[in-house]
Amino acid sequence: MAHVLGQNQYGKAENRIVRVYRDSTRHEIKDLNVSVALSGEFDDVHLTGSNANCLPTDTTKNTVFAFAKEYGIDSAEAFGILLARHFVDDTERGVVHRARIRIEEYSWDRIRTPDSSARFIGSEEVGHSFVRSGQEVRTSEIVYDGDSVQVISGLKDLVVLNSTNSEFWGYIKDEYTTLQEAYDRILATQVTARWKYAFTGRDDEAQPNWNRSYTHARRHLLEAFAETYSYSLQQTLHAMGTRVLNNRAEVDEVRLELPNKHHFLVDLEPFGLKNENEVYYAADRMYGLIEGTVHREGVVPVIPVA
Repeated sequence: MAHVLGQNQYGKAENRIVRVYRDSTRHEIKDLNVSVALSGEFDDVHLTGSNANCLPTDTTKNTVFAFAKEYGIDSAEAFGILLARHFVDDTERGVVHRARIRIEEYSWDRIRTPDSSARFIGSEEVGHSFVRSGQEVRTSEIVYDGDSVQVISGLKDLVVLNSTNSEFWGYIKDEYTTLQEAYDRILATQVTARWKYAFTGRDDEAQPNWNRSYTHARRHLLEAFAETYSYSLQQTLHAMGTRVLNNRAEVDEVRLELPNKHHFLVDLEPFGLKNENEVYYAADRMYGLIEGTVHREGVVPVIPVA
C-alpha cells in the first residue's frame, strides 16, 4: 500500500526574547515567547533527506532576535506580521508558502518606591525596575500565505470570580444527578479568549492599533463578566463574546474557553455551625469546561476548537 506525505510544517518553537528600550531614563520592555512554523515545498526534506529547500530552524530563531533589534516590537501582532511576511516573501526560491507565528506576551508593571525609602534620589523616576503583572498571558497568532494575513489575538489564564449574582437550576435530572440546585453561588473561571480581526493586510490596508484593541477587548470581557446576572456559565460566555463584538468593530469572531472553577459550600454542621454561603472549598479538578464562539452574522468562523 502506497504512503503519502501529508500536511507538514517546521520551525523554531518558544523563542524567549526580551527587548529593552533605553531611549530615556524611563525604560520600556517587551517580553515575548515567539514560535515560528513554516509550510511549503518541503517534500524532499522528508522523502530524500535533501536540505536544498530547508531554511534552518536556527535561522528562524536568529531572525526573531534580529528583527527585534532592527524593527523593534510595538505590538505582538505587528511584530508577527513582519516575521510572517519575511519568511514567505523573502526566503530564497520562494519555497515557503505559509508562515504561522504564535506569540505569548508577558506584562510587566513598574515598581514604585517612595522617596523616603529610595536608595538614591530620584529612583522612582528612573523607571527601570519591574514586577510581572497579573497572571494572564497575552496571545497572538499570525498566518500569512503570500496573499492575505490572518490575525487571531487573545489572552489566557485570566482568573475572574463573582461572589454572587449567579444561579444554576432547572437542569436535566436523571438517576445519576446529585448536584443540588443553586440560587446564589460563586461563579469563577479562568478565561482563555481568542478573537479574529477583520484585517487581511491586502491593498495597503491600515493595521488596527493592536495594543489599544487588546486593552479594550480585555476590558469588555471583564465588564461583561461582572455585569451579567448569570444563570449559567454558557450565558456568561455569550454575553462576554457579544460585548466585544458590539464595541470593537475591527473584531469579527470571538471564541471563549471557560473552565468552571467550582466552589462548593463546606458542610459545617458537624461543628455546630451554619454555613450561610460564607465558607467554600475551591476545587481545581475535576471541572466543567464551557466553550463557544460568537461571531458576526455572515462571517465564517475560523478560530479552531481546542
